[in-house]
Amino acid sequence: MSETTPYRVQVTAVAEYVADQSRPQDEHFVFAYHITVLNTGEVRAQLLARHWVITDGNGKMQEVHGQGVVGEQPVLGPGQAFRYTSGCVLATPVGTMQGSYRMRADDGHEFEAEIPAFMLAVPKALH
Repeated sequence: MSETTPYRVQVTAVAEYVADQSRPQDEHFVFAYHITVLNTGEVRAQLLARHWVITDGNGKMQEVHGQGVVGEQPVLGPGQAFRYTSGCVLATPVGTMQGSYRMRADDGHEFEAEIPAFMLAVPKALH
């Protein structure tokens, strides 16, 4: 059964290890992540806020809440995408990120756009 709603946003993420900014000997692993936010719905919607759950390889969880992304609160019409790059630091060579974006449609309806979990991993850290 397909869900018919005018409010749909698809989020995809690609992460990469930033070796030249990391210091493994100090348990400092830097990752960049590239996000695409695509409005697959039928109405314009603005990204208002973000909520991230970042978990390192030891199971230590950190939650991040904030307005917008990279200093912006983009408005996306149907079929439009917004892309940005940001980063995070972990104390372990492997971790995960997931979360959601709070969106507001032109008609005032607010909804959550899920950010599916994605892996942060130093190359060859996972066999």
